Amino acid sequence: MKIKYLLLLLPLLFNSCIEIIDDLTVHSDGSGTFKYSINLSSSKLKVNSILALDSLNGRKVPELSQIEAKILEFRTNLAKEPGINLVKTEFNSTDFILKVQIDFSSVAQLQDGVKSVLQVMSKEKDKESFEGDWISWDGKTLNRIIPTILANKAKSFENSDVDLLKNGTYTSISRFDKPISKTSNPSCKLNPTKTASMLQVNTYDLKLNNSLIENTITLTP
Repeated sequence: MKIKYLLLLLPLLFNSCIEIIDDLTVHSDGSGTFKYSINLSSSKLKVNSILALDSLNGRKVPELSQIEAKILEFRTNLAKEPGINLVKTEFNSTDFILKVQIDFSSVAQLQDGVKSVLQVMSKEKDKESFEGDWISWDGKTLNRIIPTILANKAKSFENSDVDLLKNGTYTSISRFDKPISKTSNPSCKLNPTKTASMLQVNTYDLKLNNSLIENTITLTP
């Protein structure tokens, strides 16, 4: 799922290797669990050196306490949204790994809840960037696209951020109760039972071509 709005919680200004994983489970009734992680552990020495700076490329470098406060704010506010049953967050400030887990009653409520909270938390003034669906589920078909806010943010990366993107990976996993009959993305891989799909792309390639991670997954009747 493209709830990569969560990148706003951990500013992506580090010139380091980054690993992002989104793992979505959707049950037949539309409920499920969404897990999201951002991993900068392979470059923690470089991250620490940047955190010691006041600013980088004209942008203020946040303190660890500020990052932790934003994560807590996100968790607290999202837990109050309709259809959100559980929100867990874990931030390893030593290895710089952020993990989020959200249990939801419906895919629509998951999307609406995250969108509502992050729109309030974001400094983005353009409300149109938050409009539109980036995920939809009708009981048989799951559609996933890149959110406008993320696409615009990726395009704004400075040249100094390119190394982070070129060395990074984005993995998107979708799990279901029933087998998958077809997917629209030719790079999509299925597990042996065909109940889960996976797409993995280089984050720099994704910046250049948003459609690499887009997918429509249709289940068997």
